[in-house]
Amino acid sequence: MTVSELWRHPVKSLQGQSVSTASVVADGLEGDRTWGIRDLATGRVLTARRAPLLLEAAATIDAGGVPTLNLPDGTTVTGPGTETDAALSAWLGTSVTLVSSTAGPPARAEYFADATDDASQPIEWTMPPGRFVDSMAILVLTTASLRAGANHHPEGRWETRRFRPNVVVDVDGDDFVEDTWCHRPVRIGSVELVPREPCVRCTMVTRAQPGLPRDLEVYRTLARHHSATFGVWTEVARPGTIAVGDTVTVS
Repeated sequence: MTVSELWRHPVKSLQGQSVSTASVVADGLEGDRTWGIRDLATGRVLTARRAPLLLEAAATIDAGGVPTLNLPDGTTVTGPGTETDAALSAWLGTSVTLVSSTAGPPARAEYFADATDDASQPIEWTMPPGRFVDSMAILVLTTASLRAGANHHPEGRWETRRFRPNVVVDVDGDDFVEDTWCHRPVRIGSVELVPREPCVRCTMVTRAQPGLPRDLEVYRTLARHHSATFGVWTEVARPGTIAVGDTVTVS
């Protein structure tokens, strides 16, 4: 088993950044989900669950932790400030501000009670402190799971970016194999991870992205065949560096 892809998502719910190497710190990949867009009216951090437009923009982050955002109209803004907030507010049609995940209390956001119905009841949840992650530090997914999903819904586009993992592991077979890694040490390069629980999926996996159509059947397939989970939420037991091509071992 080897690492086939590494992803970080510098700004919550914007398109992520594929990287060849990544530093893993105690609470996740360096530069992953360290910025978000806050709705000034509600105080909540926006996600593509409630604001699907976010997936039309992309973000990268530099070595100093400063994000650059590329908006659908070609506008590019870097770092927080009035220029960035004005561009984001004009694009989204509401007053927003770019905020760091380390500024203020843990962020609040919303998801829909029915992942296939945007008219269903919105439910608020609070993210862990320090990052704009949904649950734990790192999301691990395998190519075997991607094939399993495609076997159940072959008309769908089971592409990595639909599921927004951090680490993709190339594994033989076509089963949801990473579920069996929960509570077992997973070693990659100098890093040791411990998967804790399957990732419960939501509206996000159905959303359209540039070059990727909306597909409600992706969520329905996971709900029918795998309890609506896909990939595993993972804690960091030993920080270090990982790279595409690194061998992955599970004890």
